[in-house]
Amino acid sequence: MLRRAWLILICILAACSSHQINAPVGDRSERPLRNPDTHRVRQGDTLFSVAFLYGNTVEELAAWNRLRAPYSIYKDQQLRLTAPAKSTARKTGPGVSKPKPKPKKPPPKSSQPKTRNSKKVITKAPSQMPRSGISTAQPSSSPRPAAASGATVNWTWPASGRVIRGYDSKSTGKKGVDIAGKTGESVRAAAAGKVVYSGSGLSGYGRLIIIKHNKNFLSAYAHNRKLVAREGQWVEKGAVIAQMGSSGTDRTQLHFEIRKKGRPVDPLRYLPKR
Repeated sequence: MLRRAWLILICILAACSSHQINAPVGDRSERPLRNPDTHRVRQGDTLFSVAFLYGNTVEELAAWNRLRAPYSIYKDQQLRLTAPAKSTARKTGPGVSKPKPKPKKPPPKSSQPKTRNSKKVITKAPSQMPRSGISTAQPSSSPRPAAASGATVNWTWPASGRVIRGYDSKSTGKKGVDIAGKTGESVRAAAAGKVVYSGSGLSGYGRLIIIKHNKNFLSAYAHNRKLVAREGQWVEKGAVIAQMGSSGTDRTQLHFEIRKKGRPVDPLRYLPKR
């Protein structure tokens, strides 16, 4: 009888020990709550993709890292993601003597006496004057879609499908809208602008295209099957830039974002109602 009780107790303990608690699996595409201070450049990174990843503007990163257009970066380069500390100005006080300004020298007096009948200086006609430093080249006649120069952009829908996930400002992951569609369906530019990124280097976005519309607005198109528009290309509003797919996700969809000064905003506030 005692032996049977021991066997029952051993079975109960074995059943309890076999129960495992699975650790939650995190989404690597989610951004950290606080940006790190630096970013190590990886293969395929551009300054636009790094700025997009951390919610900064290209102009901010360029200023903080002393980069000039065309903003070339290289692998393993450390990029600052925060503004450098301001340098302290020189202190002035009772114990600090200010440099005395140098006295201005009077203009030299001319030794030639002034005469009323002095000869006039003859200059060349304006058409004969040299024009050093002034380019005489005519602007290119090739058509270029003009991105909006002001604070507003004339938007259109990038795909015809229904919205299956709306914008969530509290989300720690990608902030935009997901639009349903079929594999291979056309993805169109939501406004005229320049393609500043076309690749698959951003985790969680799959094959991604980013278009710069003006100094304030960017738009992003993720999870494409095929990228049609090339980096550096100017595209018109409504132009086909990609084919819808499921790269970086588990279903065919278009993830669409609008960024204003580097920060995500709700696309439905800007897209026309339908």
